[in-house]
Amino acid sequence: MAEKAGIKQVARNPKAFHEYYIVERFEAGIELFGTEVKSVRAGKISLKEAWCSIDNGELFLKQMHISPYEMGSFSNRDPLRPKRLLMHRKEIMMLLGKTQQQGYTLIPLSVYFKNSRAKVEIALAKGKKLHDKRSSEAEKDAKRMMDRAMKERNNY
Repeated sequence: MAEKAGIKQVARNPKAFHEYYIVERFEAGIELFGTEVKSVRAGKISLKEAWCSIDNGELFLKQMHISPYEMGSFSNRDPLRPKRLLMHRKEIMMLLGKTQQQGYTLIPLSVYFKNSRAKVEIALAKGKKLHDKRSSEAEKDAKRMMDRAMKERNNY
């Protein structure tokens, strides 16, 4: 996600691009409590094992770890509690239909603040096979080598 006015990126999920083909991206709000917002602002958040599910017509973000706020005591919540995502019902039902197709899943790509509101970018994604991951790595390596060669050539 490009840095724009009013947007402060807090966390990214680079593993998502390695493990999945990203088909479509969506923006959703996150329902957080006070101490969780403070921890997210401090960057104490992990998206590595996070995934999304739709339960009873509501979208939830599961296994996203938000470290407990150091200054909060009894008001701290469970770091791995499911967080409800805020989207329009039509969008959620459309995502439900697409995720019921074979191989599609919902994963978080990044968490950011947009005009002081916590947002998460989720993606409709399709899992990669092992050979797809290898070919993606080979393409990245080839691009990196070409960029290095062009940089060396331009230095002369």
